[in-house]
Amino acid sequence: NEIVSLYQIYRRLVGMKRPIPRSEKAASGANASLIGKPTLVQEGIDRSIFRELLHNTFDLITEDMLMDRIFCVWDKSNAGLLTVETWFSGLSIFLKGSINEKLELCFHVYDLNSDGYITKEEMFQLLRNCLIKQPQDEDPDEGAKDLAEIVMRKLDKDKDGKVSLEDYQKSVLEEPLLLEAFGRCLPDERACDTFLSTMRA
Repeated sequence: NEIVSLYQIYRRLVGMKRPIPRSEKAASGANASLIGKPTLVQEGIDRSIFRELLHNTFDLITEDMLMDRIFCVWDKSNAGLLTVETWFSGLSIFLKGSINEKLELCFHVYDLNSDGYITKEEMFQLLRNCLIKQPQDEDPDEGAKDLAEIVMRKLDKDKDGKVSLEDYQKSVLEEPLLLEAFGRCLPDERACDTFLSTMRA
């Protein structure tokens, strides 16, 4: 059963959680006793384990900023940990998601400040990390600014100076290559197939 296998993988990943240094344990215990409340121990997959999973299991080699954004989009409750529910939800989109689900995930990854829009500044931040800087460039950011301007014109369907989810959906459905225009945030089909076949074995 796939659900049982995914849950077992989740349990293993939670078990890999990095130990909290003694100084942090002591500090959190001291704060709790001052407040008079016991410390709550949360269980889940942390950012570092998630990064390793994306890199090693899904062969998703991407910028640190995008890895963090993927984690934030999966972590809907902002707990700083992926719970079993967010684990299942995120993997469902990664492995078997519809184009609309994948499109929405990418949009939220690229919406760096989570305001519901991808702005030209956010595009610049994302594209700046993608471009290879040439030593002869006087202003290495100029290429990213120019590219952000071009991409904004392509994606901003309603011409309001920012890209909404609706703008992004229309653009990607017209031109599927735009799905990961600002950096890779989905595993390729081969990595998904490998993960699923390993899980079923």
